[in-house]
Amino acid sequence: GAFGRGMVPSGASTGEHEAVELRDGDKSRYGGLGTQKAVDNVNNIIAEAVIGYDVRDQQAIDRAMIALDGTPNKGKLGANAILGVSIAVARAAADYLEIPLYSYLGGFNTKVLPTPMMNIINGGSHSDAPIAFQEFMIVPAGAPTFKEALRWGAEIFHALKKILKSRGLETAVGDEGGFAPRFDGTEDGVETILAAIEAAGYVPGKDVFLGFDCASSEFYDKERKVYDYTKFEGEGAAVRTADEQIDYLEELVNKYPIITIEDGMDENDWDGWKKLTERLGKKVQLVGDDFFVTNTSYLEKGIAEGAANSILIKVNQ
Repeated sequence: GAFGRGMVPSGASTGEHEAVELRDGDKSRYGGLGTQKAVDNVNNIIAEAVIGYDVRDQQAIDRAMIALDGTPNKGKLGANAILGVSIAVARAAADYLEIPLYSYLGGFNTKVLPTPMMNIINGGSHSDAPIAFQEFMIVPAGAPTFKEALRWGAEIFHALKKILKSRGLETAVGDEGGFAPRFDGTEDGVETILAAIEAAGYVPGKDVFLGFDCASSEFYDKERKVYDYTKFEGEGAAVRTADEQIDYLEELVNKYPIITIEDGMDENDWDGWKKLTERLGKKVQLVGDDFFVTNTSYLEKGIAEGAANSILIKVNQ
């Protein structure tokens, strides 16, 4: 028979409005992060509901699980339980049809891979490095193929490691595999990445571009309504109003070859997002991750109000 297995991702920094990742809360097991409740929901509740469906009817199975949960944020059964089954179903269907998963999901004409965005410096909640922005990414958009883009990224990563070593900075890595050195702020990190791009033999702004995941909600102070960089960068770091945050991001875009900024404003700062989009929306990709949390209602509102110009789609949100 056909077989499918599903593995569910988990994020370190998550949006306030994301789907619920069901955890046990039992401190005696895995520090409270066990998933036995979600497993029980799969074995005892979801299984009874989906057994008997045609494994190729992905939409019907997904809708049945969503209806069974009955909450707007999948808080009853857990998004991790529902998604695990959904992925397993897709893999089982591909196995049954004896085709690769990407062909099953994308159709037989699927032959294009996106340009990879490689997270080579980890800050914020992804490491102990004193940098507020969570991800510093390289985007080898000038590469002719995915294969070449991957090679360029690997070469830049290793060039960066050599530069960090030469400066006596740490080459330990953060949650997502990027380096987590003690840079002297954001611009020091950017300048070092640009040096690594050049050291690897590529041209910043022509071959390789830059991107940030600011994950601004992680350092936004709701009570004071400010972006408090001291949370990650310590005493003496900037504390910016929404307008100052927008000015700062515009300054970085004008100075460096940045083509994408994710979560540049707090997830609930709709006015800030609209102002940011008015200012930079025609220059760079402004991506809503925590802002949209892969939710069509938030996306519709964003389109209507001119807030952000791109969405990050995650199956676990």
